[in-house]
Amino acid sequence: MIELGNETERVLLIGVSIFGQEFTESSLDELSELAKTAGAETVGRIIQNRDQVHPGTYVGKGKIGEIKDLLWETEATGIICDDELTPVQMKNLQDELDVKVMDRTLLILDIFAAHASTSEGKVQVELAQLKYRQTRLTGFGTALSRLGGGIGTRGPGEKKLEMDRRLIKSRIAQLNRELREVKRHREVTRGHRKKSRIPVVSIVGYTNAGKSTLLNRLTGAEVLAKDKLFATLDPTTRGLKLPGGQEILLTDTVGFIKKIPHHLVEAFRSTLEEAKYADLILHVADCSNLQVDEQMFTVYETLKSLEVGNKPIITVFNKQDRIDKQQIVRDFHADYTVKISAKTGEGIFELLETIEAVLREQKIAIECLYEYKDTAKIQLIRRYGELEEEEYREDGIFVRAYVPADIWDKVSLGDSPKSRL
Repeated sequence: MIELGNETERVLLIGVSIFGQEFTESSLDELSELAKTAGAETVGRIIQNRDQVHPGTYVGKGKIGEIKDLLWETEATGIICDDELTPVQMKNLQDELDVKVMDRTLLILDIFAAHASTSEGKVQVELAQLKYRQTRLTGFGTALSRLGGGIGTRGPGEKKLEMDRRLIKSRIAQLNRELREVKRHREVTRGHRKKSRIPVVSIVGYTNAGKSTLLNRLTGAEVLAKDKLFATLDPTTRGLKLPGGQEILLTDTVGFIKKIPHHLVEAFRSTLEEAKYADLILHVADCSNLQVDEQMFTVYETLKSLEVGNKPIITVFNKQDRIDKQQIVRDFHADYTVKISAKTGEGIFELLETIEAVLREQKIAIECLYEYKDTAKIQLIRRYGELEEEEYREDGIFVRAYVPADIWDKVSLGDSPKSRL
């Protein structure tokens, strides 16, 4: 019997450390995790210190010789560069090394193509892939006709006919129309949420920080949660009732990462912008990761590029079960910080109380004595606010509650002295 299977690709990781940079080694560690997620095995790495990236071959000629020797020693089938290559750099490296040449952007796009499960996610990924490859038709050269498997070949494919510039341009236009329809649908959904006045909490964070695990812990969403980069791609929204009875919506977003391809940011903008319209940002950080400070910086830079500002932020230092309790991690950008373990449940109740307290700050505290004919106003409070106390008296119904500012005029008693006791 002949067993058929996919051969694991063996790759070398190549990085360029520009003078003054200190994170190249950790960036290659992350690139190795990305390669593992894509199904490749890392068998070696090379870092070159330079004043700037070589415009023609990414690394210098001397390093190209070292790469050739290491390819022969490790029997590697390809290389992955830690930065996005220009078409010229990719073509020249392929000509020099005669192996598959990939860059960080192509690798991330490949992972996204493998993990996209909804029609929206597939459209977004295909659009990002085509925009990336549109400028690299000459860069792939004779490889345009290859139909083999492996990293970089998922999604729209690489037949010559499919890679024709005119067809790509036409396909991109079609995908853009589909995404505009997706954006319109999201705007309608946001409109319904706004009318319902249910607070929206957006979960953001670096990839593999534990966002999906936290969503599962809080809501029982049963979202796929694995110790891999970009294990989940499609956004998920679930309802949650806080300890005080307040109902909220939790929205999980795609994880952020350093050097995230700009094609992906543009394609996923409508998805990522969920954070822009949220009432509260829940920033999940993996405090067990040695590069947690760099990862938090990346998250804030990505939020800034999406024009997400003036939102209260709770930073959740996750994975407390993996660290020494003496470890000190801070986030000076956050309004509040909470230490939790989404896996074990440690700190979850404190997190819920903090969410409740932050949302309460956006409301108006009231103490009113309503006449019995005004029970409709109390129903509004129950539906959109947070009812803390309700007491039936001879002269009316006493209520202590927190209500959203936009319904204050509907539940208040005007200038009556009974409106505030």
